Amino acid sequence: MVTETATAALSKAAPTPDGLVIRAVERSDQVAISQLHARTFGPGRFTRTAYRIREGAPAVSRFCKAAVLQDRLVAAVRFTPCKVGTNTNGLFLGPIVVDPAFKNQHIGSTLISRALEDVDKSGIAFVILVGDEPYYRRHDFVTTALDQIKCPGPVAPDRILIRPANGADPSTIIGQIRALQGAL
Repeated sequence: MVTETATAALSKAAPTPDGLVIRAVERSDQVAISQLHARTFGPGRFTRTAYRIREGAPAVSRFCKAAVLQDRLVAAVRFTPCKVGTNTNGLFLGPIVVDPAFKNQHIGSTLISRALEDVDKSGIAFVILVGDEPYYRRHDFVTTALDQIKCPGPVAPDRILIRPANGADPSTIIGQIRALQGAL
């Protein structure tokens, strides 16, 4: 769980552009988000394991967030309801995408922090992602034990990160990760 101290420290250390609005993703945002993914990640994005995890799942959950600056969508983060083994109360974070013109302005980190605040209020037990631990540790993500969580494709084990929430014991979250088709 992101502590109040961590959130306050991040807010003070990470100024975002004036006028940035963080809000829930709306279905009408999907075209702009898809275009942003294409510009930022290119066509190879569909071969990544993280995309395979989300296959067939709804594109929007109540945890997805967008960052808008002067009516322009500049960043978005997706959260897909997921299960790991028999644990069905989780989310898969990703992708997080920031328009290259707005990189290094702390928009992505702010977007993640705001979304995780909603997760902490929801009763969700865990959030999993595939990413760089040095970046995501500021949001209380930690690496999983070797072979604790299995993905439907190749991924370096040290890139599978978990953030337990609401008192969940991360050591009990074991098995294959799969997207849930229903909405959370």
